[in-house]
Amino acid sequence: MKLGDTIAILGGAGALGSGIASRLAKAGHTVVIGSRDPERAQDTVAQINAAAGAERVSAATYANAAARADIVVVTVPFAAQQEALAIVRPHVVGKLVVDCTVPLKPPKVGLVQLPPEGSAAQIAQAVLGSDVKVASAFHNVGAKLLEGDAPIECDVLVFGDSDEIRASAVALVEAVGLRAVEAGPLANSAAAEALTSVLIQINRRYKAGHAGIRITGLSGDH
Repeated sequence: MKLGDTIAILGGAGALGSGIASRLAKAGHTVVIGSRDPERAQDTVAQINAAAGAERVSAATYANAAARADIVVVTVPFAAQQEALAIVRPHVVGKLVVDCTVPLKPPKVGLVQLPPEGSAAQIAQAVLGSDVKVASAFHNVGAKLLEGDAPIECDVLVFGDSDEIRASAVALVEAVGLRAVEAGPLANSAAAEALTSVLIQINRRYKAGHAGIRITGLSGDH
């Protein structure tokens, strides 16, 4: 991923999307927030640009954001995932799409409820087709933590069906300021998606707020 690439964040006015957008903007990237209603996203755009000290973020419809971007990050709720992907499908051929969707089904978000397809990431690949480079990431990092500038002691597991796809997604994660760990093919995303509900239970039990994961034993660990 080249540092000059434009990155679209679908659902970028939400907690996870705005956190990712903010960190990318502060790192010097051009970001387009994809929204159903771009006018309603203007407050988020203004806040992020003010924090970044530059006009690096704008808002557009899902389709326009995807068309303008080189990389698309999907941060919409599971219930809206397939519709959002269908809208951008014509605009992401040959591009990298990083899907962050977790199959949470309110009100029982602390219960693992993986879809029949295996994972939300596999749904994304099926909707977008084989000519789109789909990766998945950012399932287990607290959205509130991304809003600040402090280092986050949480690893991000990255999944994709080729070394090239995973490497591109790793670069995106690192641009956000987090450590990325390649964790295998897209089907393995089911493990990280399921872990989100586990972390929700841990947060509730220990009043932790933003429990995350850290992979130990890797080269370079301290």
